[in-house]
Amino acid sequence: MSLPPTTRLGDIIAPVIELLGFEYVACELVPLGVRMVLRIYIDSEEGVTIRDCEIVSRQVSAALDVEDSVKSKYFLEVSSPGSDRLLVTEAHFQRFIGHRIKVKLRHSRNGRRNYSGLLQAVLDGNITMVVDGDAYVLAVSDIEKANLAPES
Repeated sequence: MSLPPTTRLGDIIAPVIELLGFEYVACELVPLGVRMVLRIYIDSEEGVTIRDCEIVSRQVSAALDVEDSVKSKYFLEVSSPGSDRLLVTEAHFQRFIGHRIKVKLRHSRNGRRNYSGLLQAVLDGNITMVVDGDAYVLAVSDIEKANLAPES
């Protein structure tokens, strides 16, 4: 499950990451057997190195321990968003206008939940994307998951 930046975890994690000079992209808390995996995505204009991930991991881990915000046992992973970068906030979408994206809606709309096409615009909490020549306006709040898609 992808957690938007405004969740309690995001409220704890984001300031730590930003103080270290990185962009907090998103986090996911996913089950892995009897434990959870807290996966945090960070970015920077210079890219993200393994050393960057180690530094962020140590600082975020300390902040999470102080807050005692994850109630079950968990593994912490920190990584770059990769080529299929998650798009969570309106600002994320704004940054990638003109790129191909994949979107999965929380609920079916006219029998459809999945869209793949060109991100055309972002305005007032909505994105406009062109899929197979047709324009679709989708509310960011209705999106379950969105990623950059490989260019074809």
